[in-house]
Amino acid sequence: MKTVTVNGRNYNWPAEPLVVICCDGSEPDYMEVAMRAGLMPNLQRIIAKGSNLRGHSVIPSFTNPNNLSIVTGRPPAVHGICGNYLIDPATGMETMMNDPKWLRAPTIFEVFQKQGARIAMVTAKDKLRLLLGKGLVFDGTAVAFSSEKADKVNLAENGIADVCSLVGMGVPDVYSAELSEFVFAAGVKLLAGMRPDLMYLSTTDYVQHKYAPGSAGANAFYAMMDKYLGQLDDGGAIIVIVADHGMKDKHLADGSPDVVYLQDVLDAKFGAGKSKVILPITDPYVVHHGALGSFATVYAYGPSVAEVMAEISRQPGIDVVLNRADGCARFELPEDRMGDIIVVSGGPKGSKVIGTSRDKHDLSGLNEPLRSHGGLTEQGIPVISNRKLRNLPALIRNFDAFALGCNHIVEA
Repeated sequence: MKTVTVNGRNYNWPAEPLVVICCDGSEPDYMEVAMRAGLMPNLQRIIAKGSNLRGHSVIPSFTNPNNLSIVTGRPPAVHGICGNYLIDPATGMETMMNDPKWLRAPTIFEVFQKQGARIAMVTAKDKLRLLLGKGLVFDGTAVAFSSEKADKVNLAENGIADVCSLVGMGVPDVYSAELSEFVFAAGVKLLAGMRPDLMYLSTTDYVQHKYAPGSAGANAFYAMMDKYLGQLDDGGAIIVIVADHGMKDKHLADGSPDVVYLQDVLDAKFGAGKSKVILPITDPYVVHHGALGSFATVYAYGPSVAEVMAEISRQPGIDVVLNRADGCARFELPEDRMGDIIVVSGGPKGSKVIGTSRDKHDLSGLNEPLRSHGGLTEQGIPVISNRKLRNLPALIRNFDAFALGCNHIVEA
């Protein structure tokens, strides 16, 4: 059996096409409730012959750190992607982490392709495409594109052309369930036509931010997903389903967001310019969450780290306040890309989110009570396979997904 080593982990060459699905924001209850309502018969069939487990995401439980953990098989301390947004240590400027230059480790796709594998990767949002596709060579053995920019694909940059015709859909709106449906539909077509050795399908959490498990909007999404799961399973693929993070209600009883505006708190205590709160959830798509999540990193410019930590710890709903060294050790984060302090919120109901200053957050796009992620309460994820699994670790992480499909399948 051929073995490929990626970032110090060994992966057996899969006997059939391996499809790993990252269902963005998919709190385990979404699928459980939909199955109980009879809306996911294909998933029930998959579980009956396979495995239905639970695992953990990495912290912060945000999109970029977890997607890159899944495709490198390692935590952020190894691959370097610790959020969607950071202060660049080289320049001191706030910036997005969408550029592949931030990635410090090769992906499973890059290494497998060099060993002769055929690779297919489809994301909902284009912000992930370059990071996840770093190192791929588009020579006819790799395809990588987003549904958001499906009309812009070309052979040189994506390894494929005319995706909309292939899938039979136009380019969906970025704030829609159809953005994820395009990912699933493309996966079915690529499995049948390309027959890749490894395929990664990564959706968007627009629906999960808007709709709680069991709601009409959520159930419609998972019924749609189930149709494509059935087609992927019928196509003979090994399927492993995980999530990048969960999703929880983050609002008060009156529907208003449950926020501690941490920059306002620190400015009132220490003065303006004496600290800087960075929210790694920040990305170009903030309409559905207003850049409010349950993880922050804080820089101290004058007050001691201990003083700032003490003030943060006094705020209701704060679960974890650690200095950089301790926080990075606990959450497996790269020290050179984090602030002086790491903060995780949640509180007794898991509802607390962190903001910077009240006037810096545009919440006009929140048409429903806030649901968001980032903290420990959103770390729980589903781990589902259409094959029985064996010799499993005591704690399954979402970045074990490719290893599960390669190394832990019980052969029929």
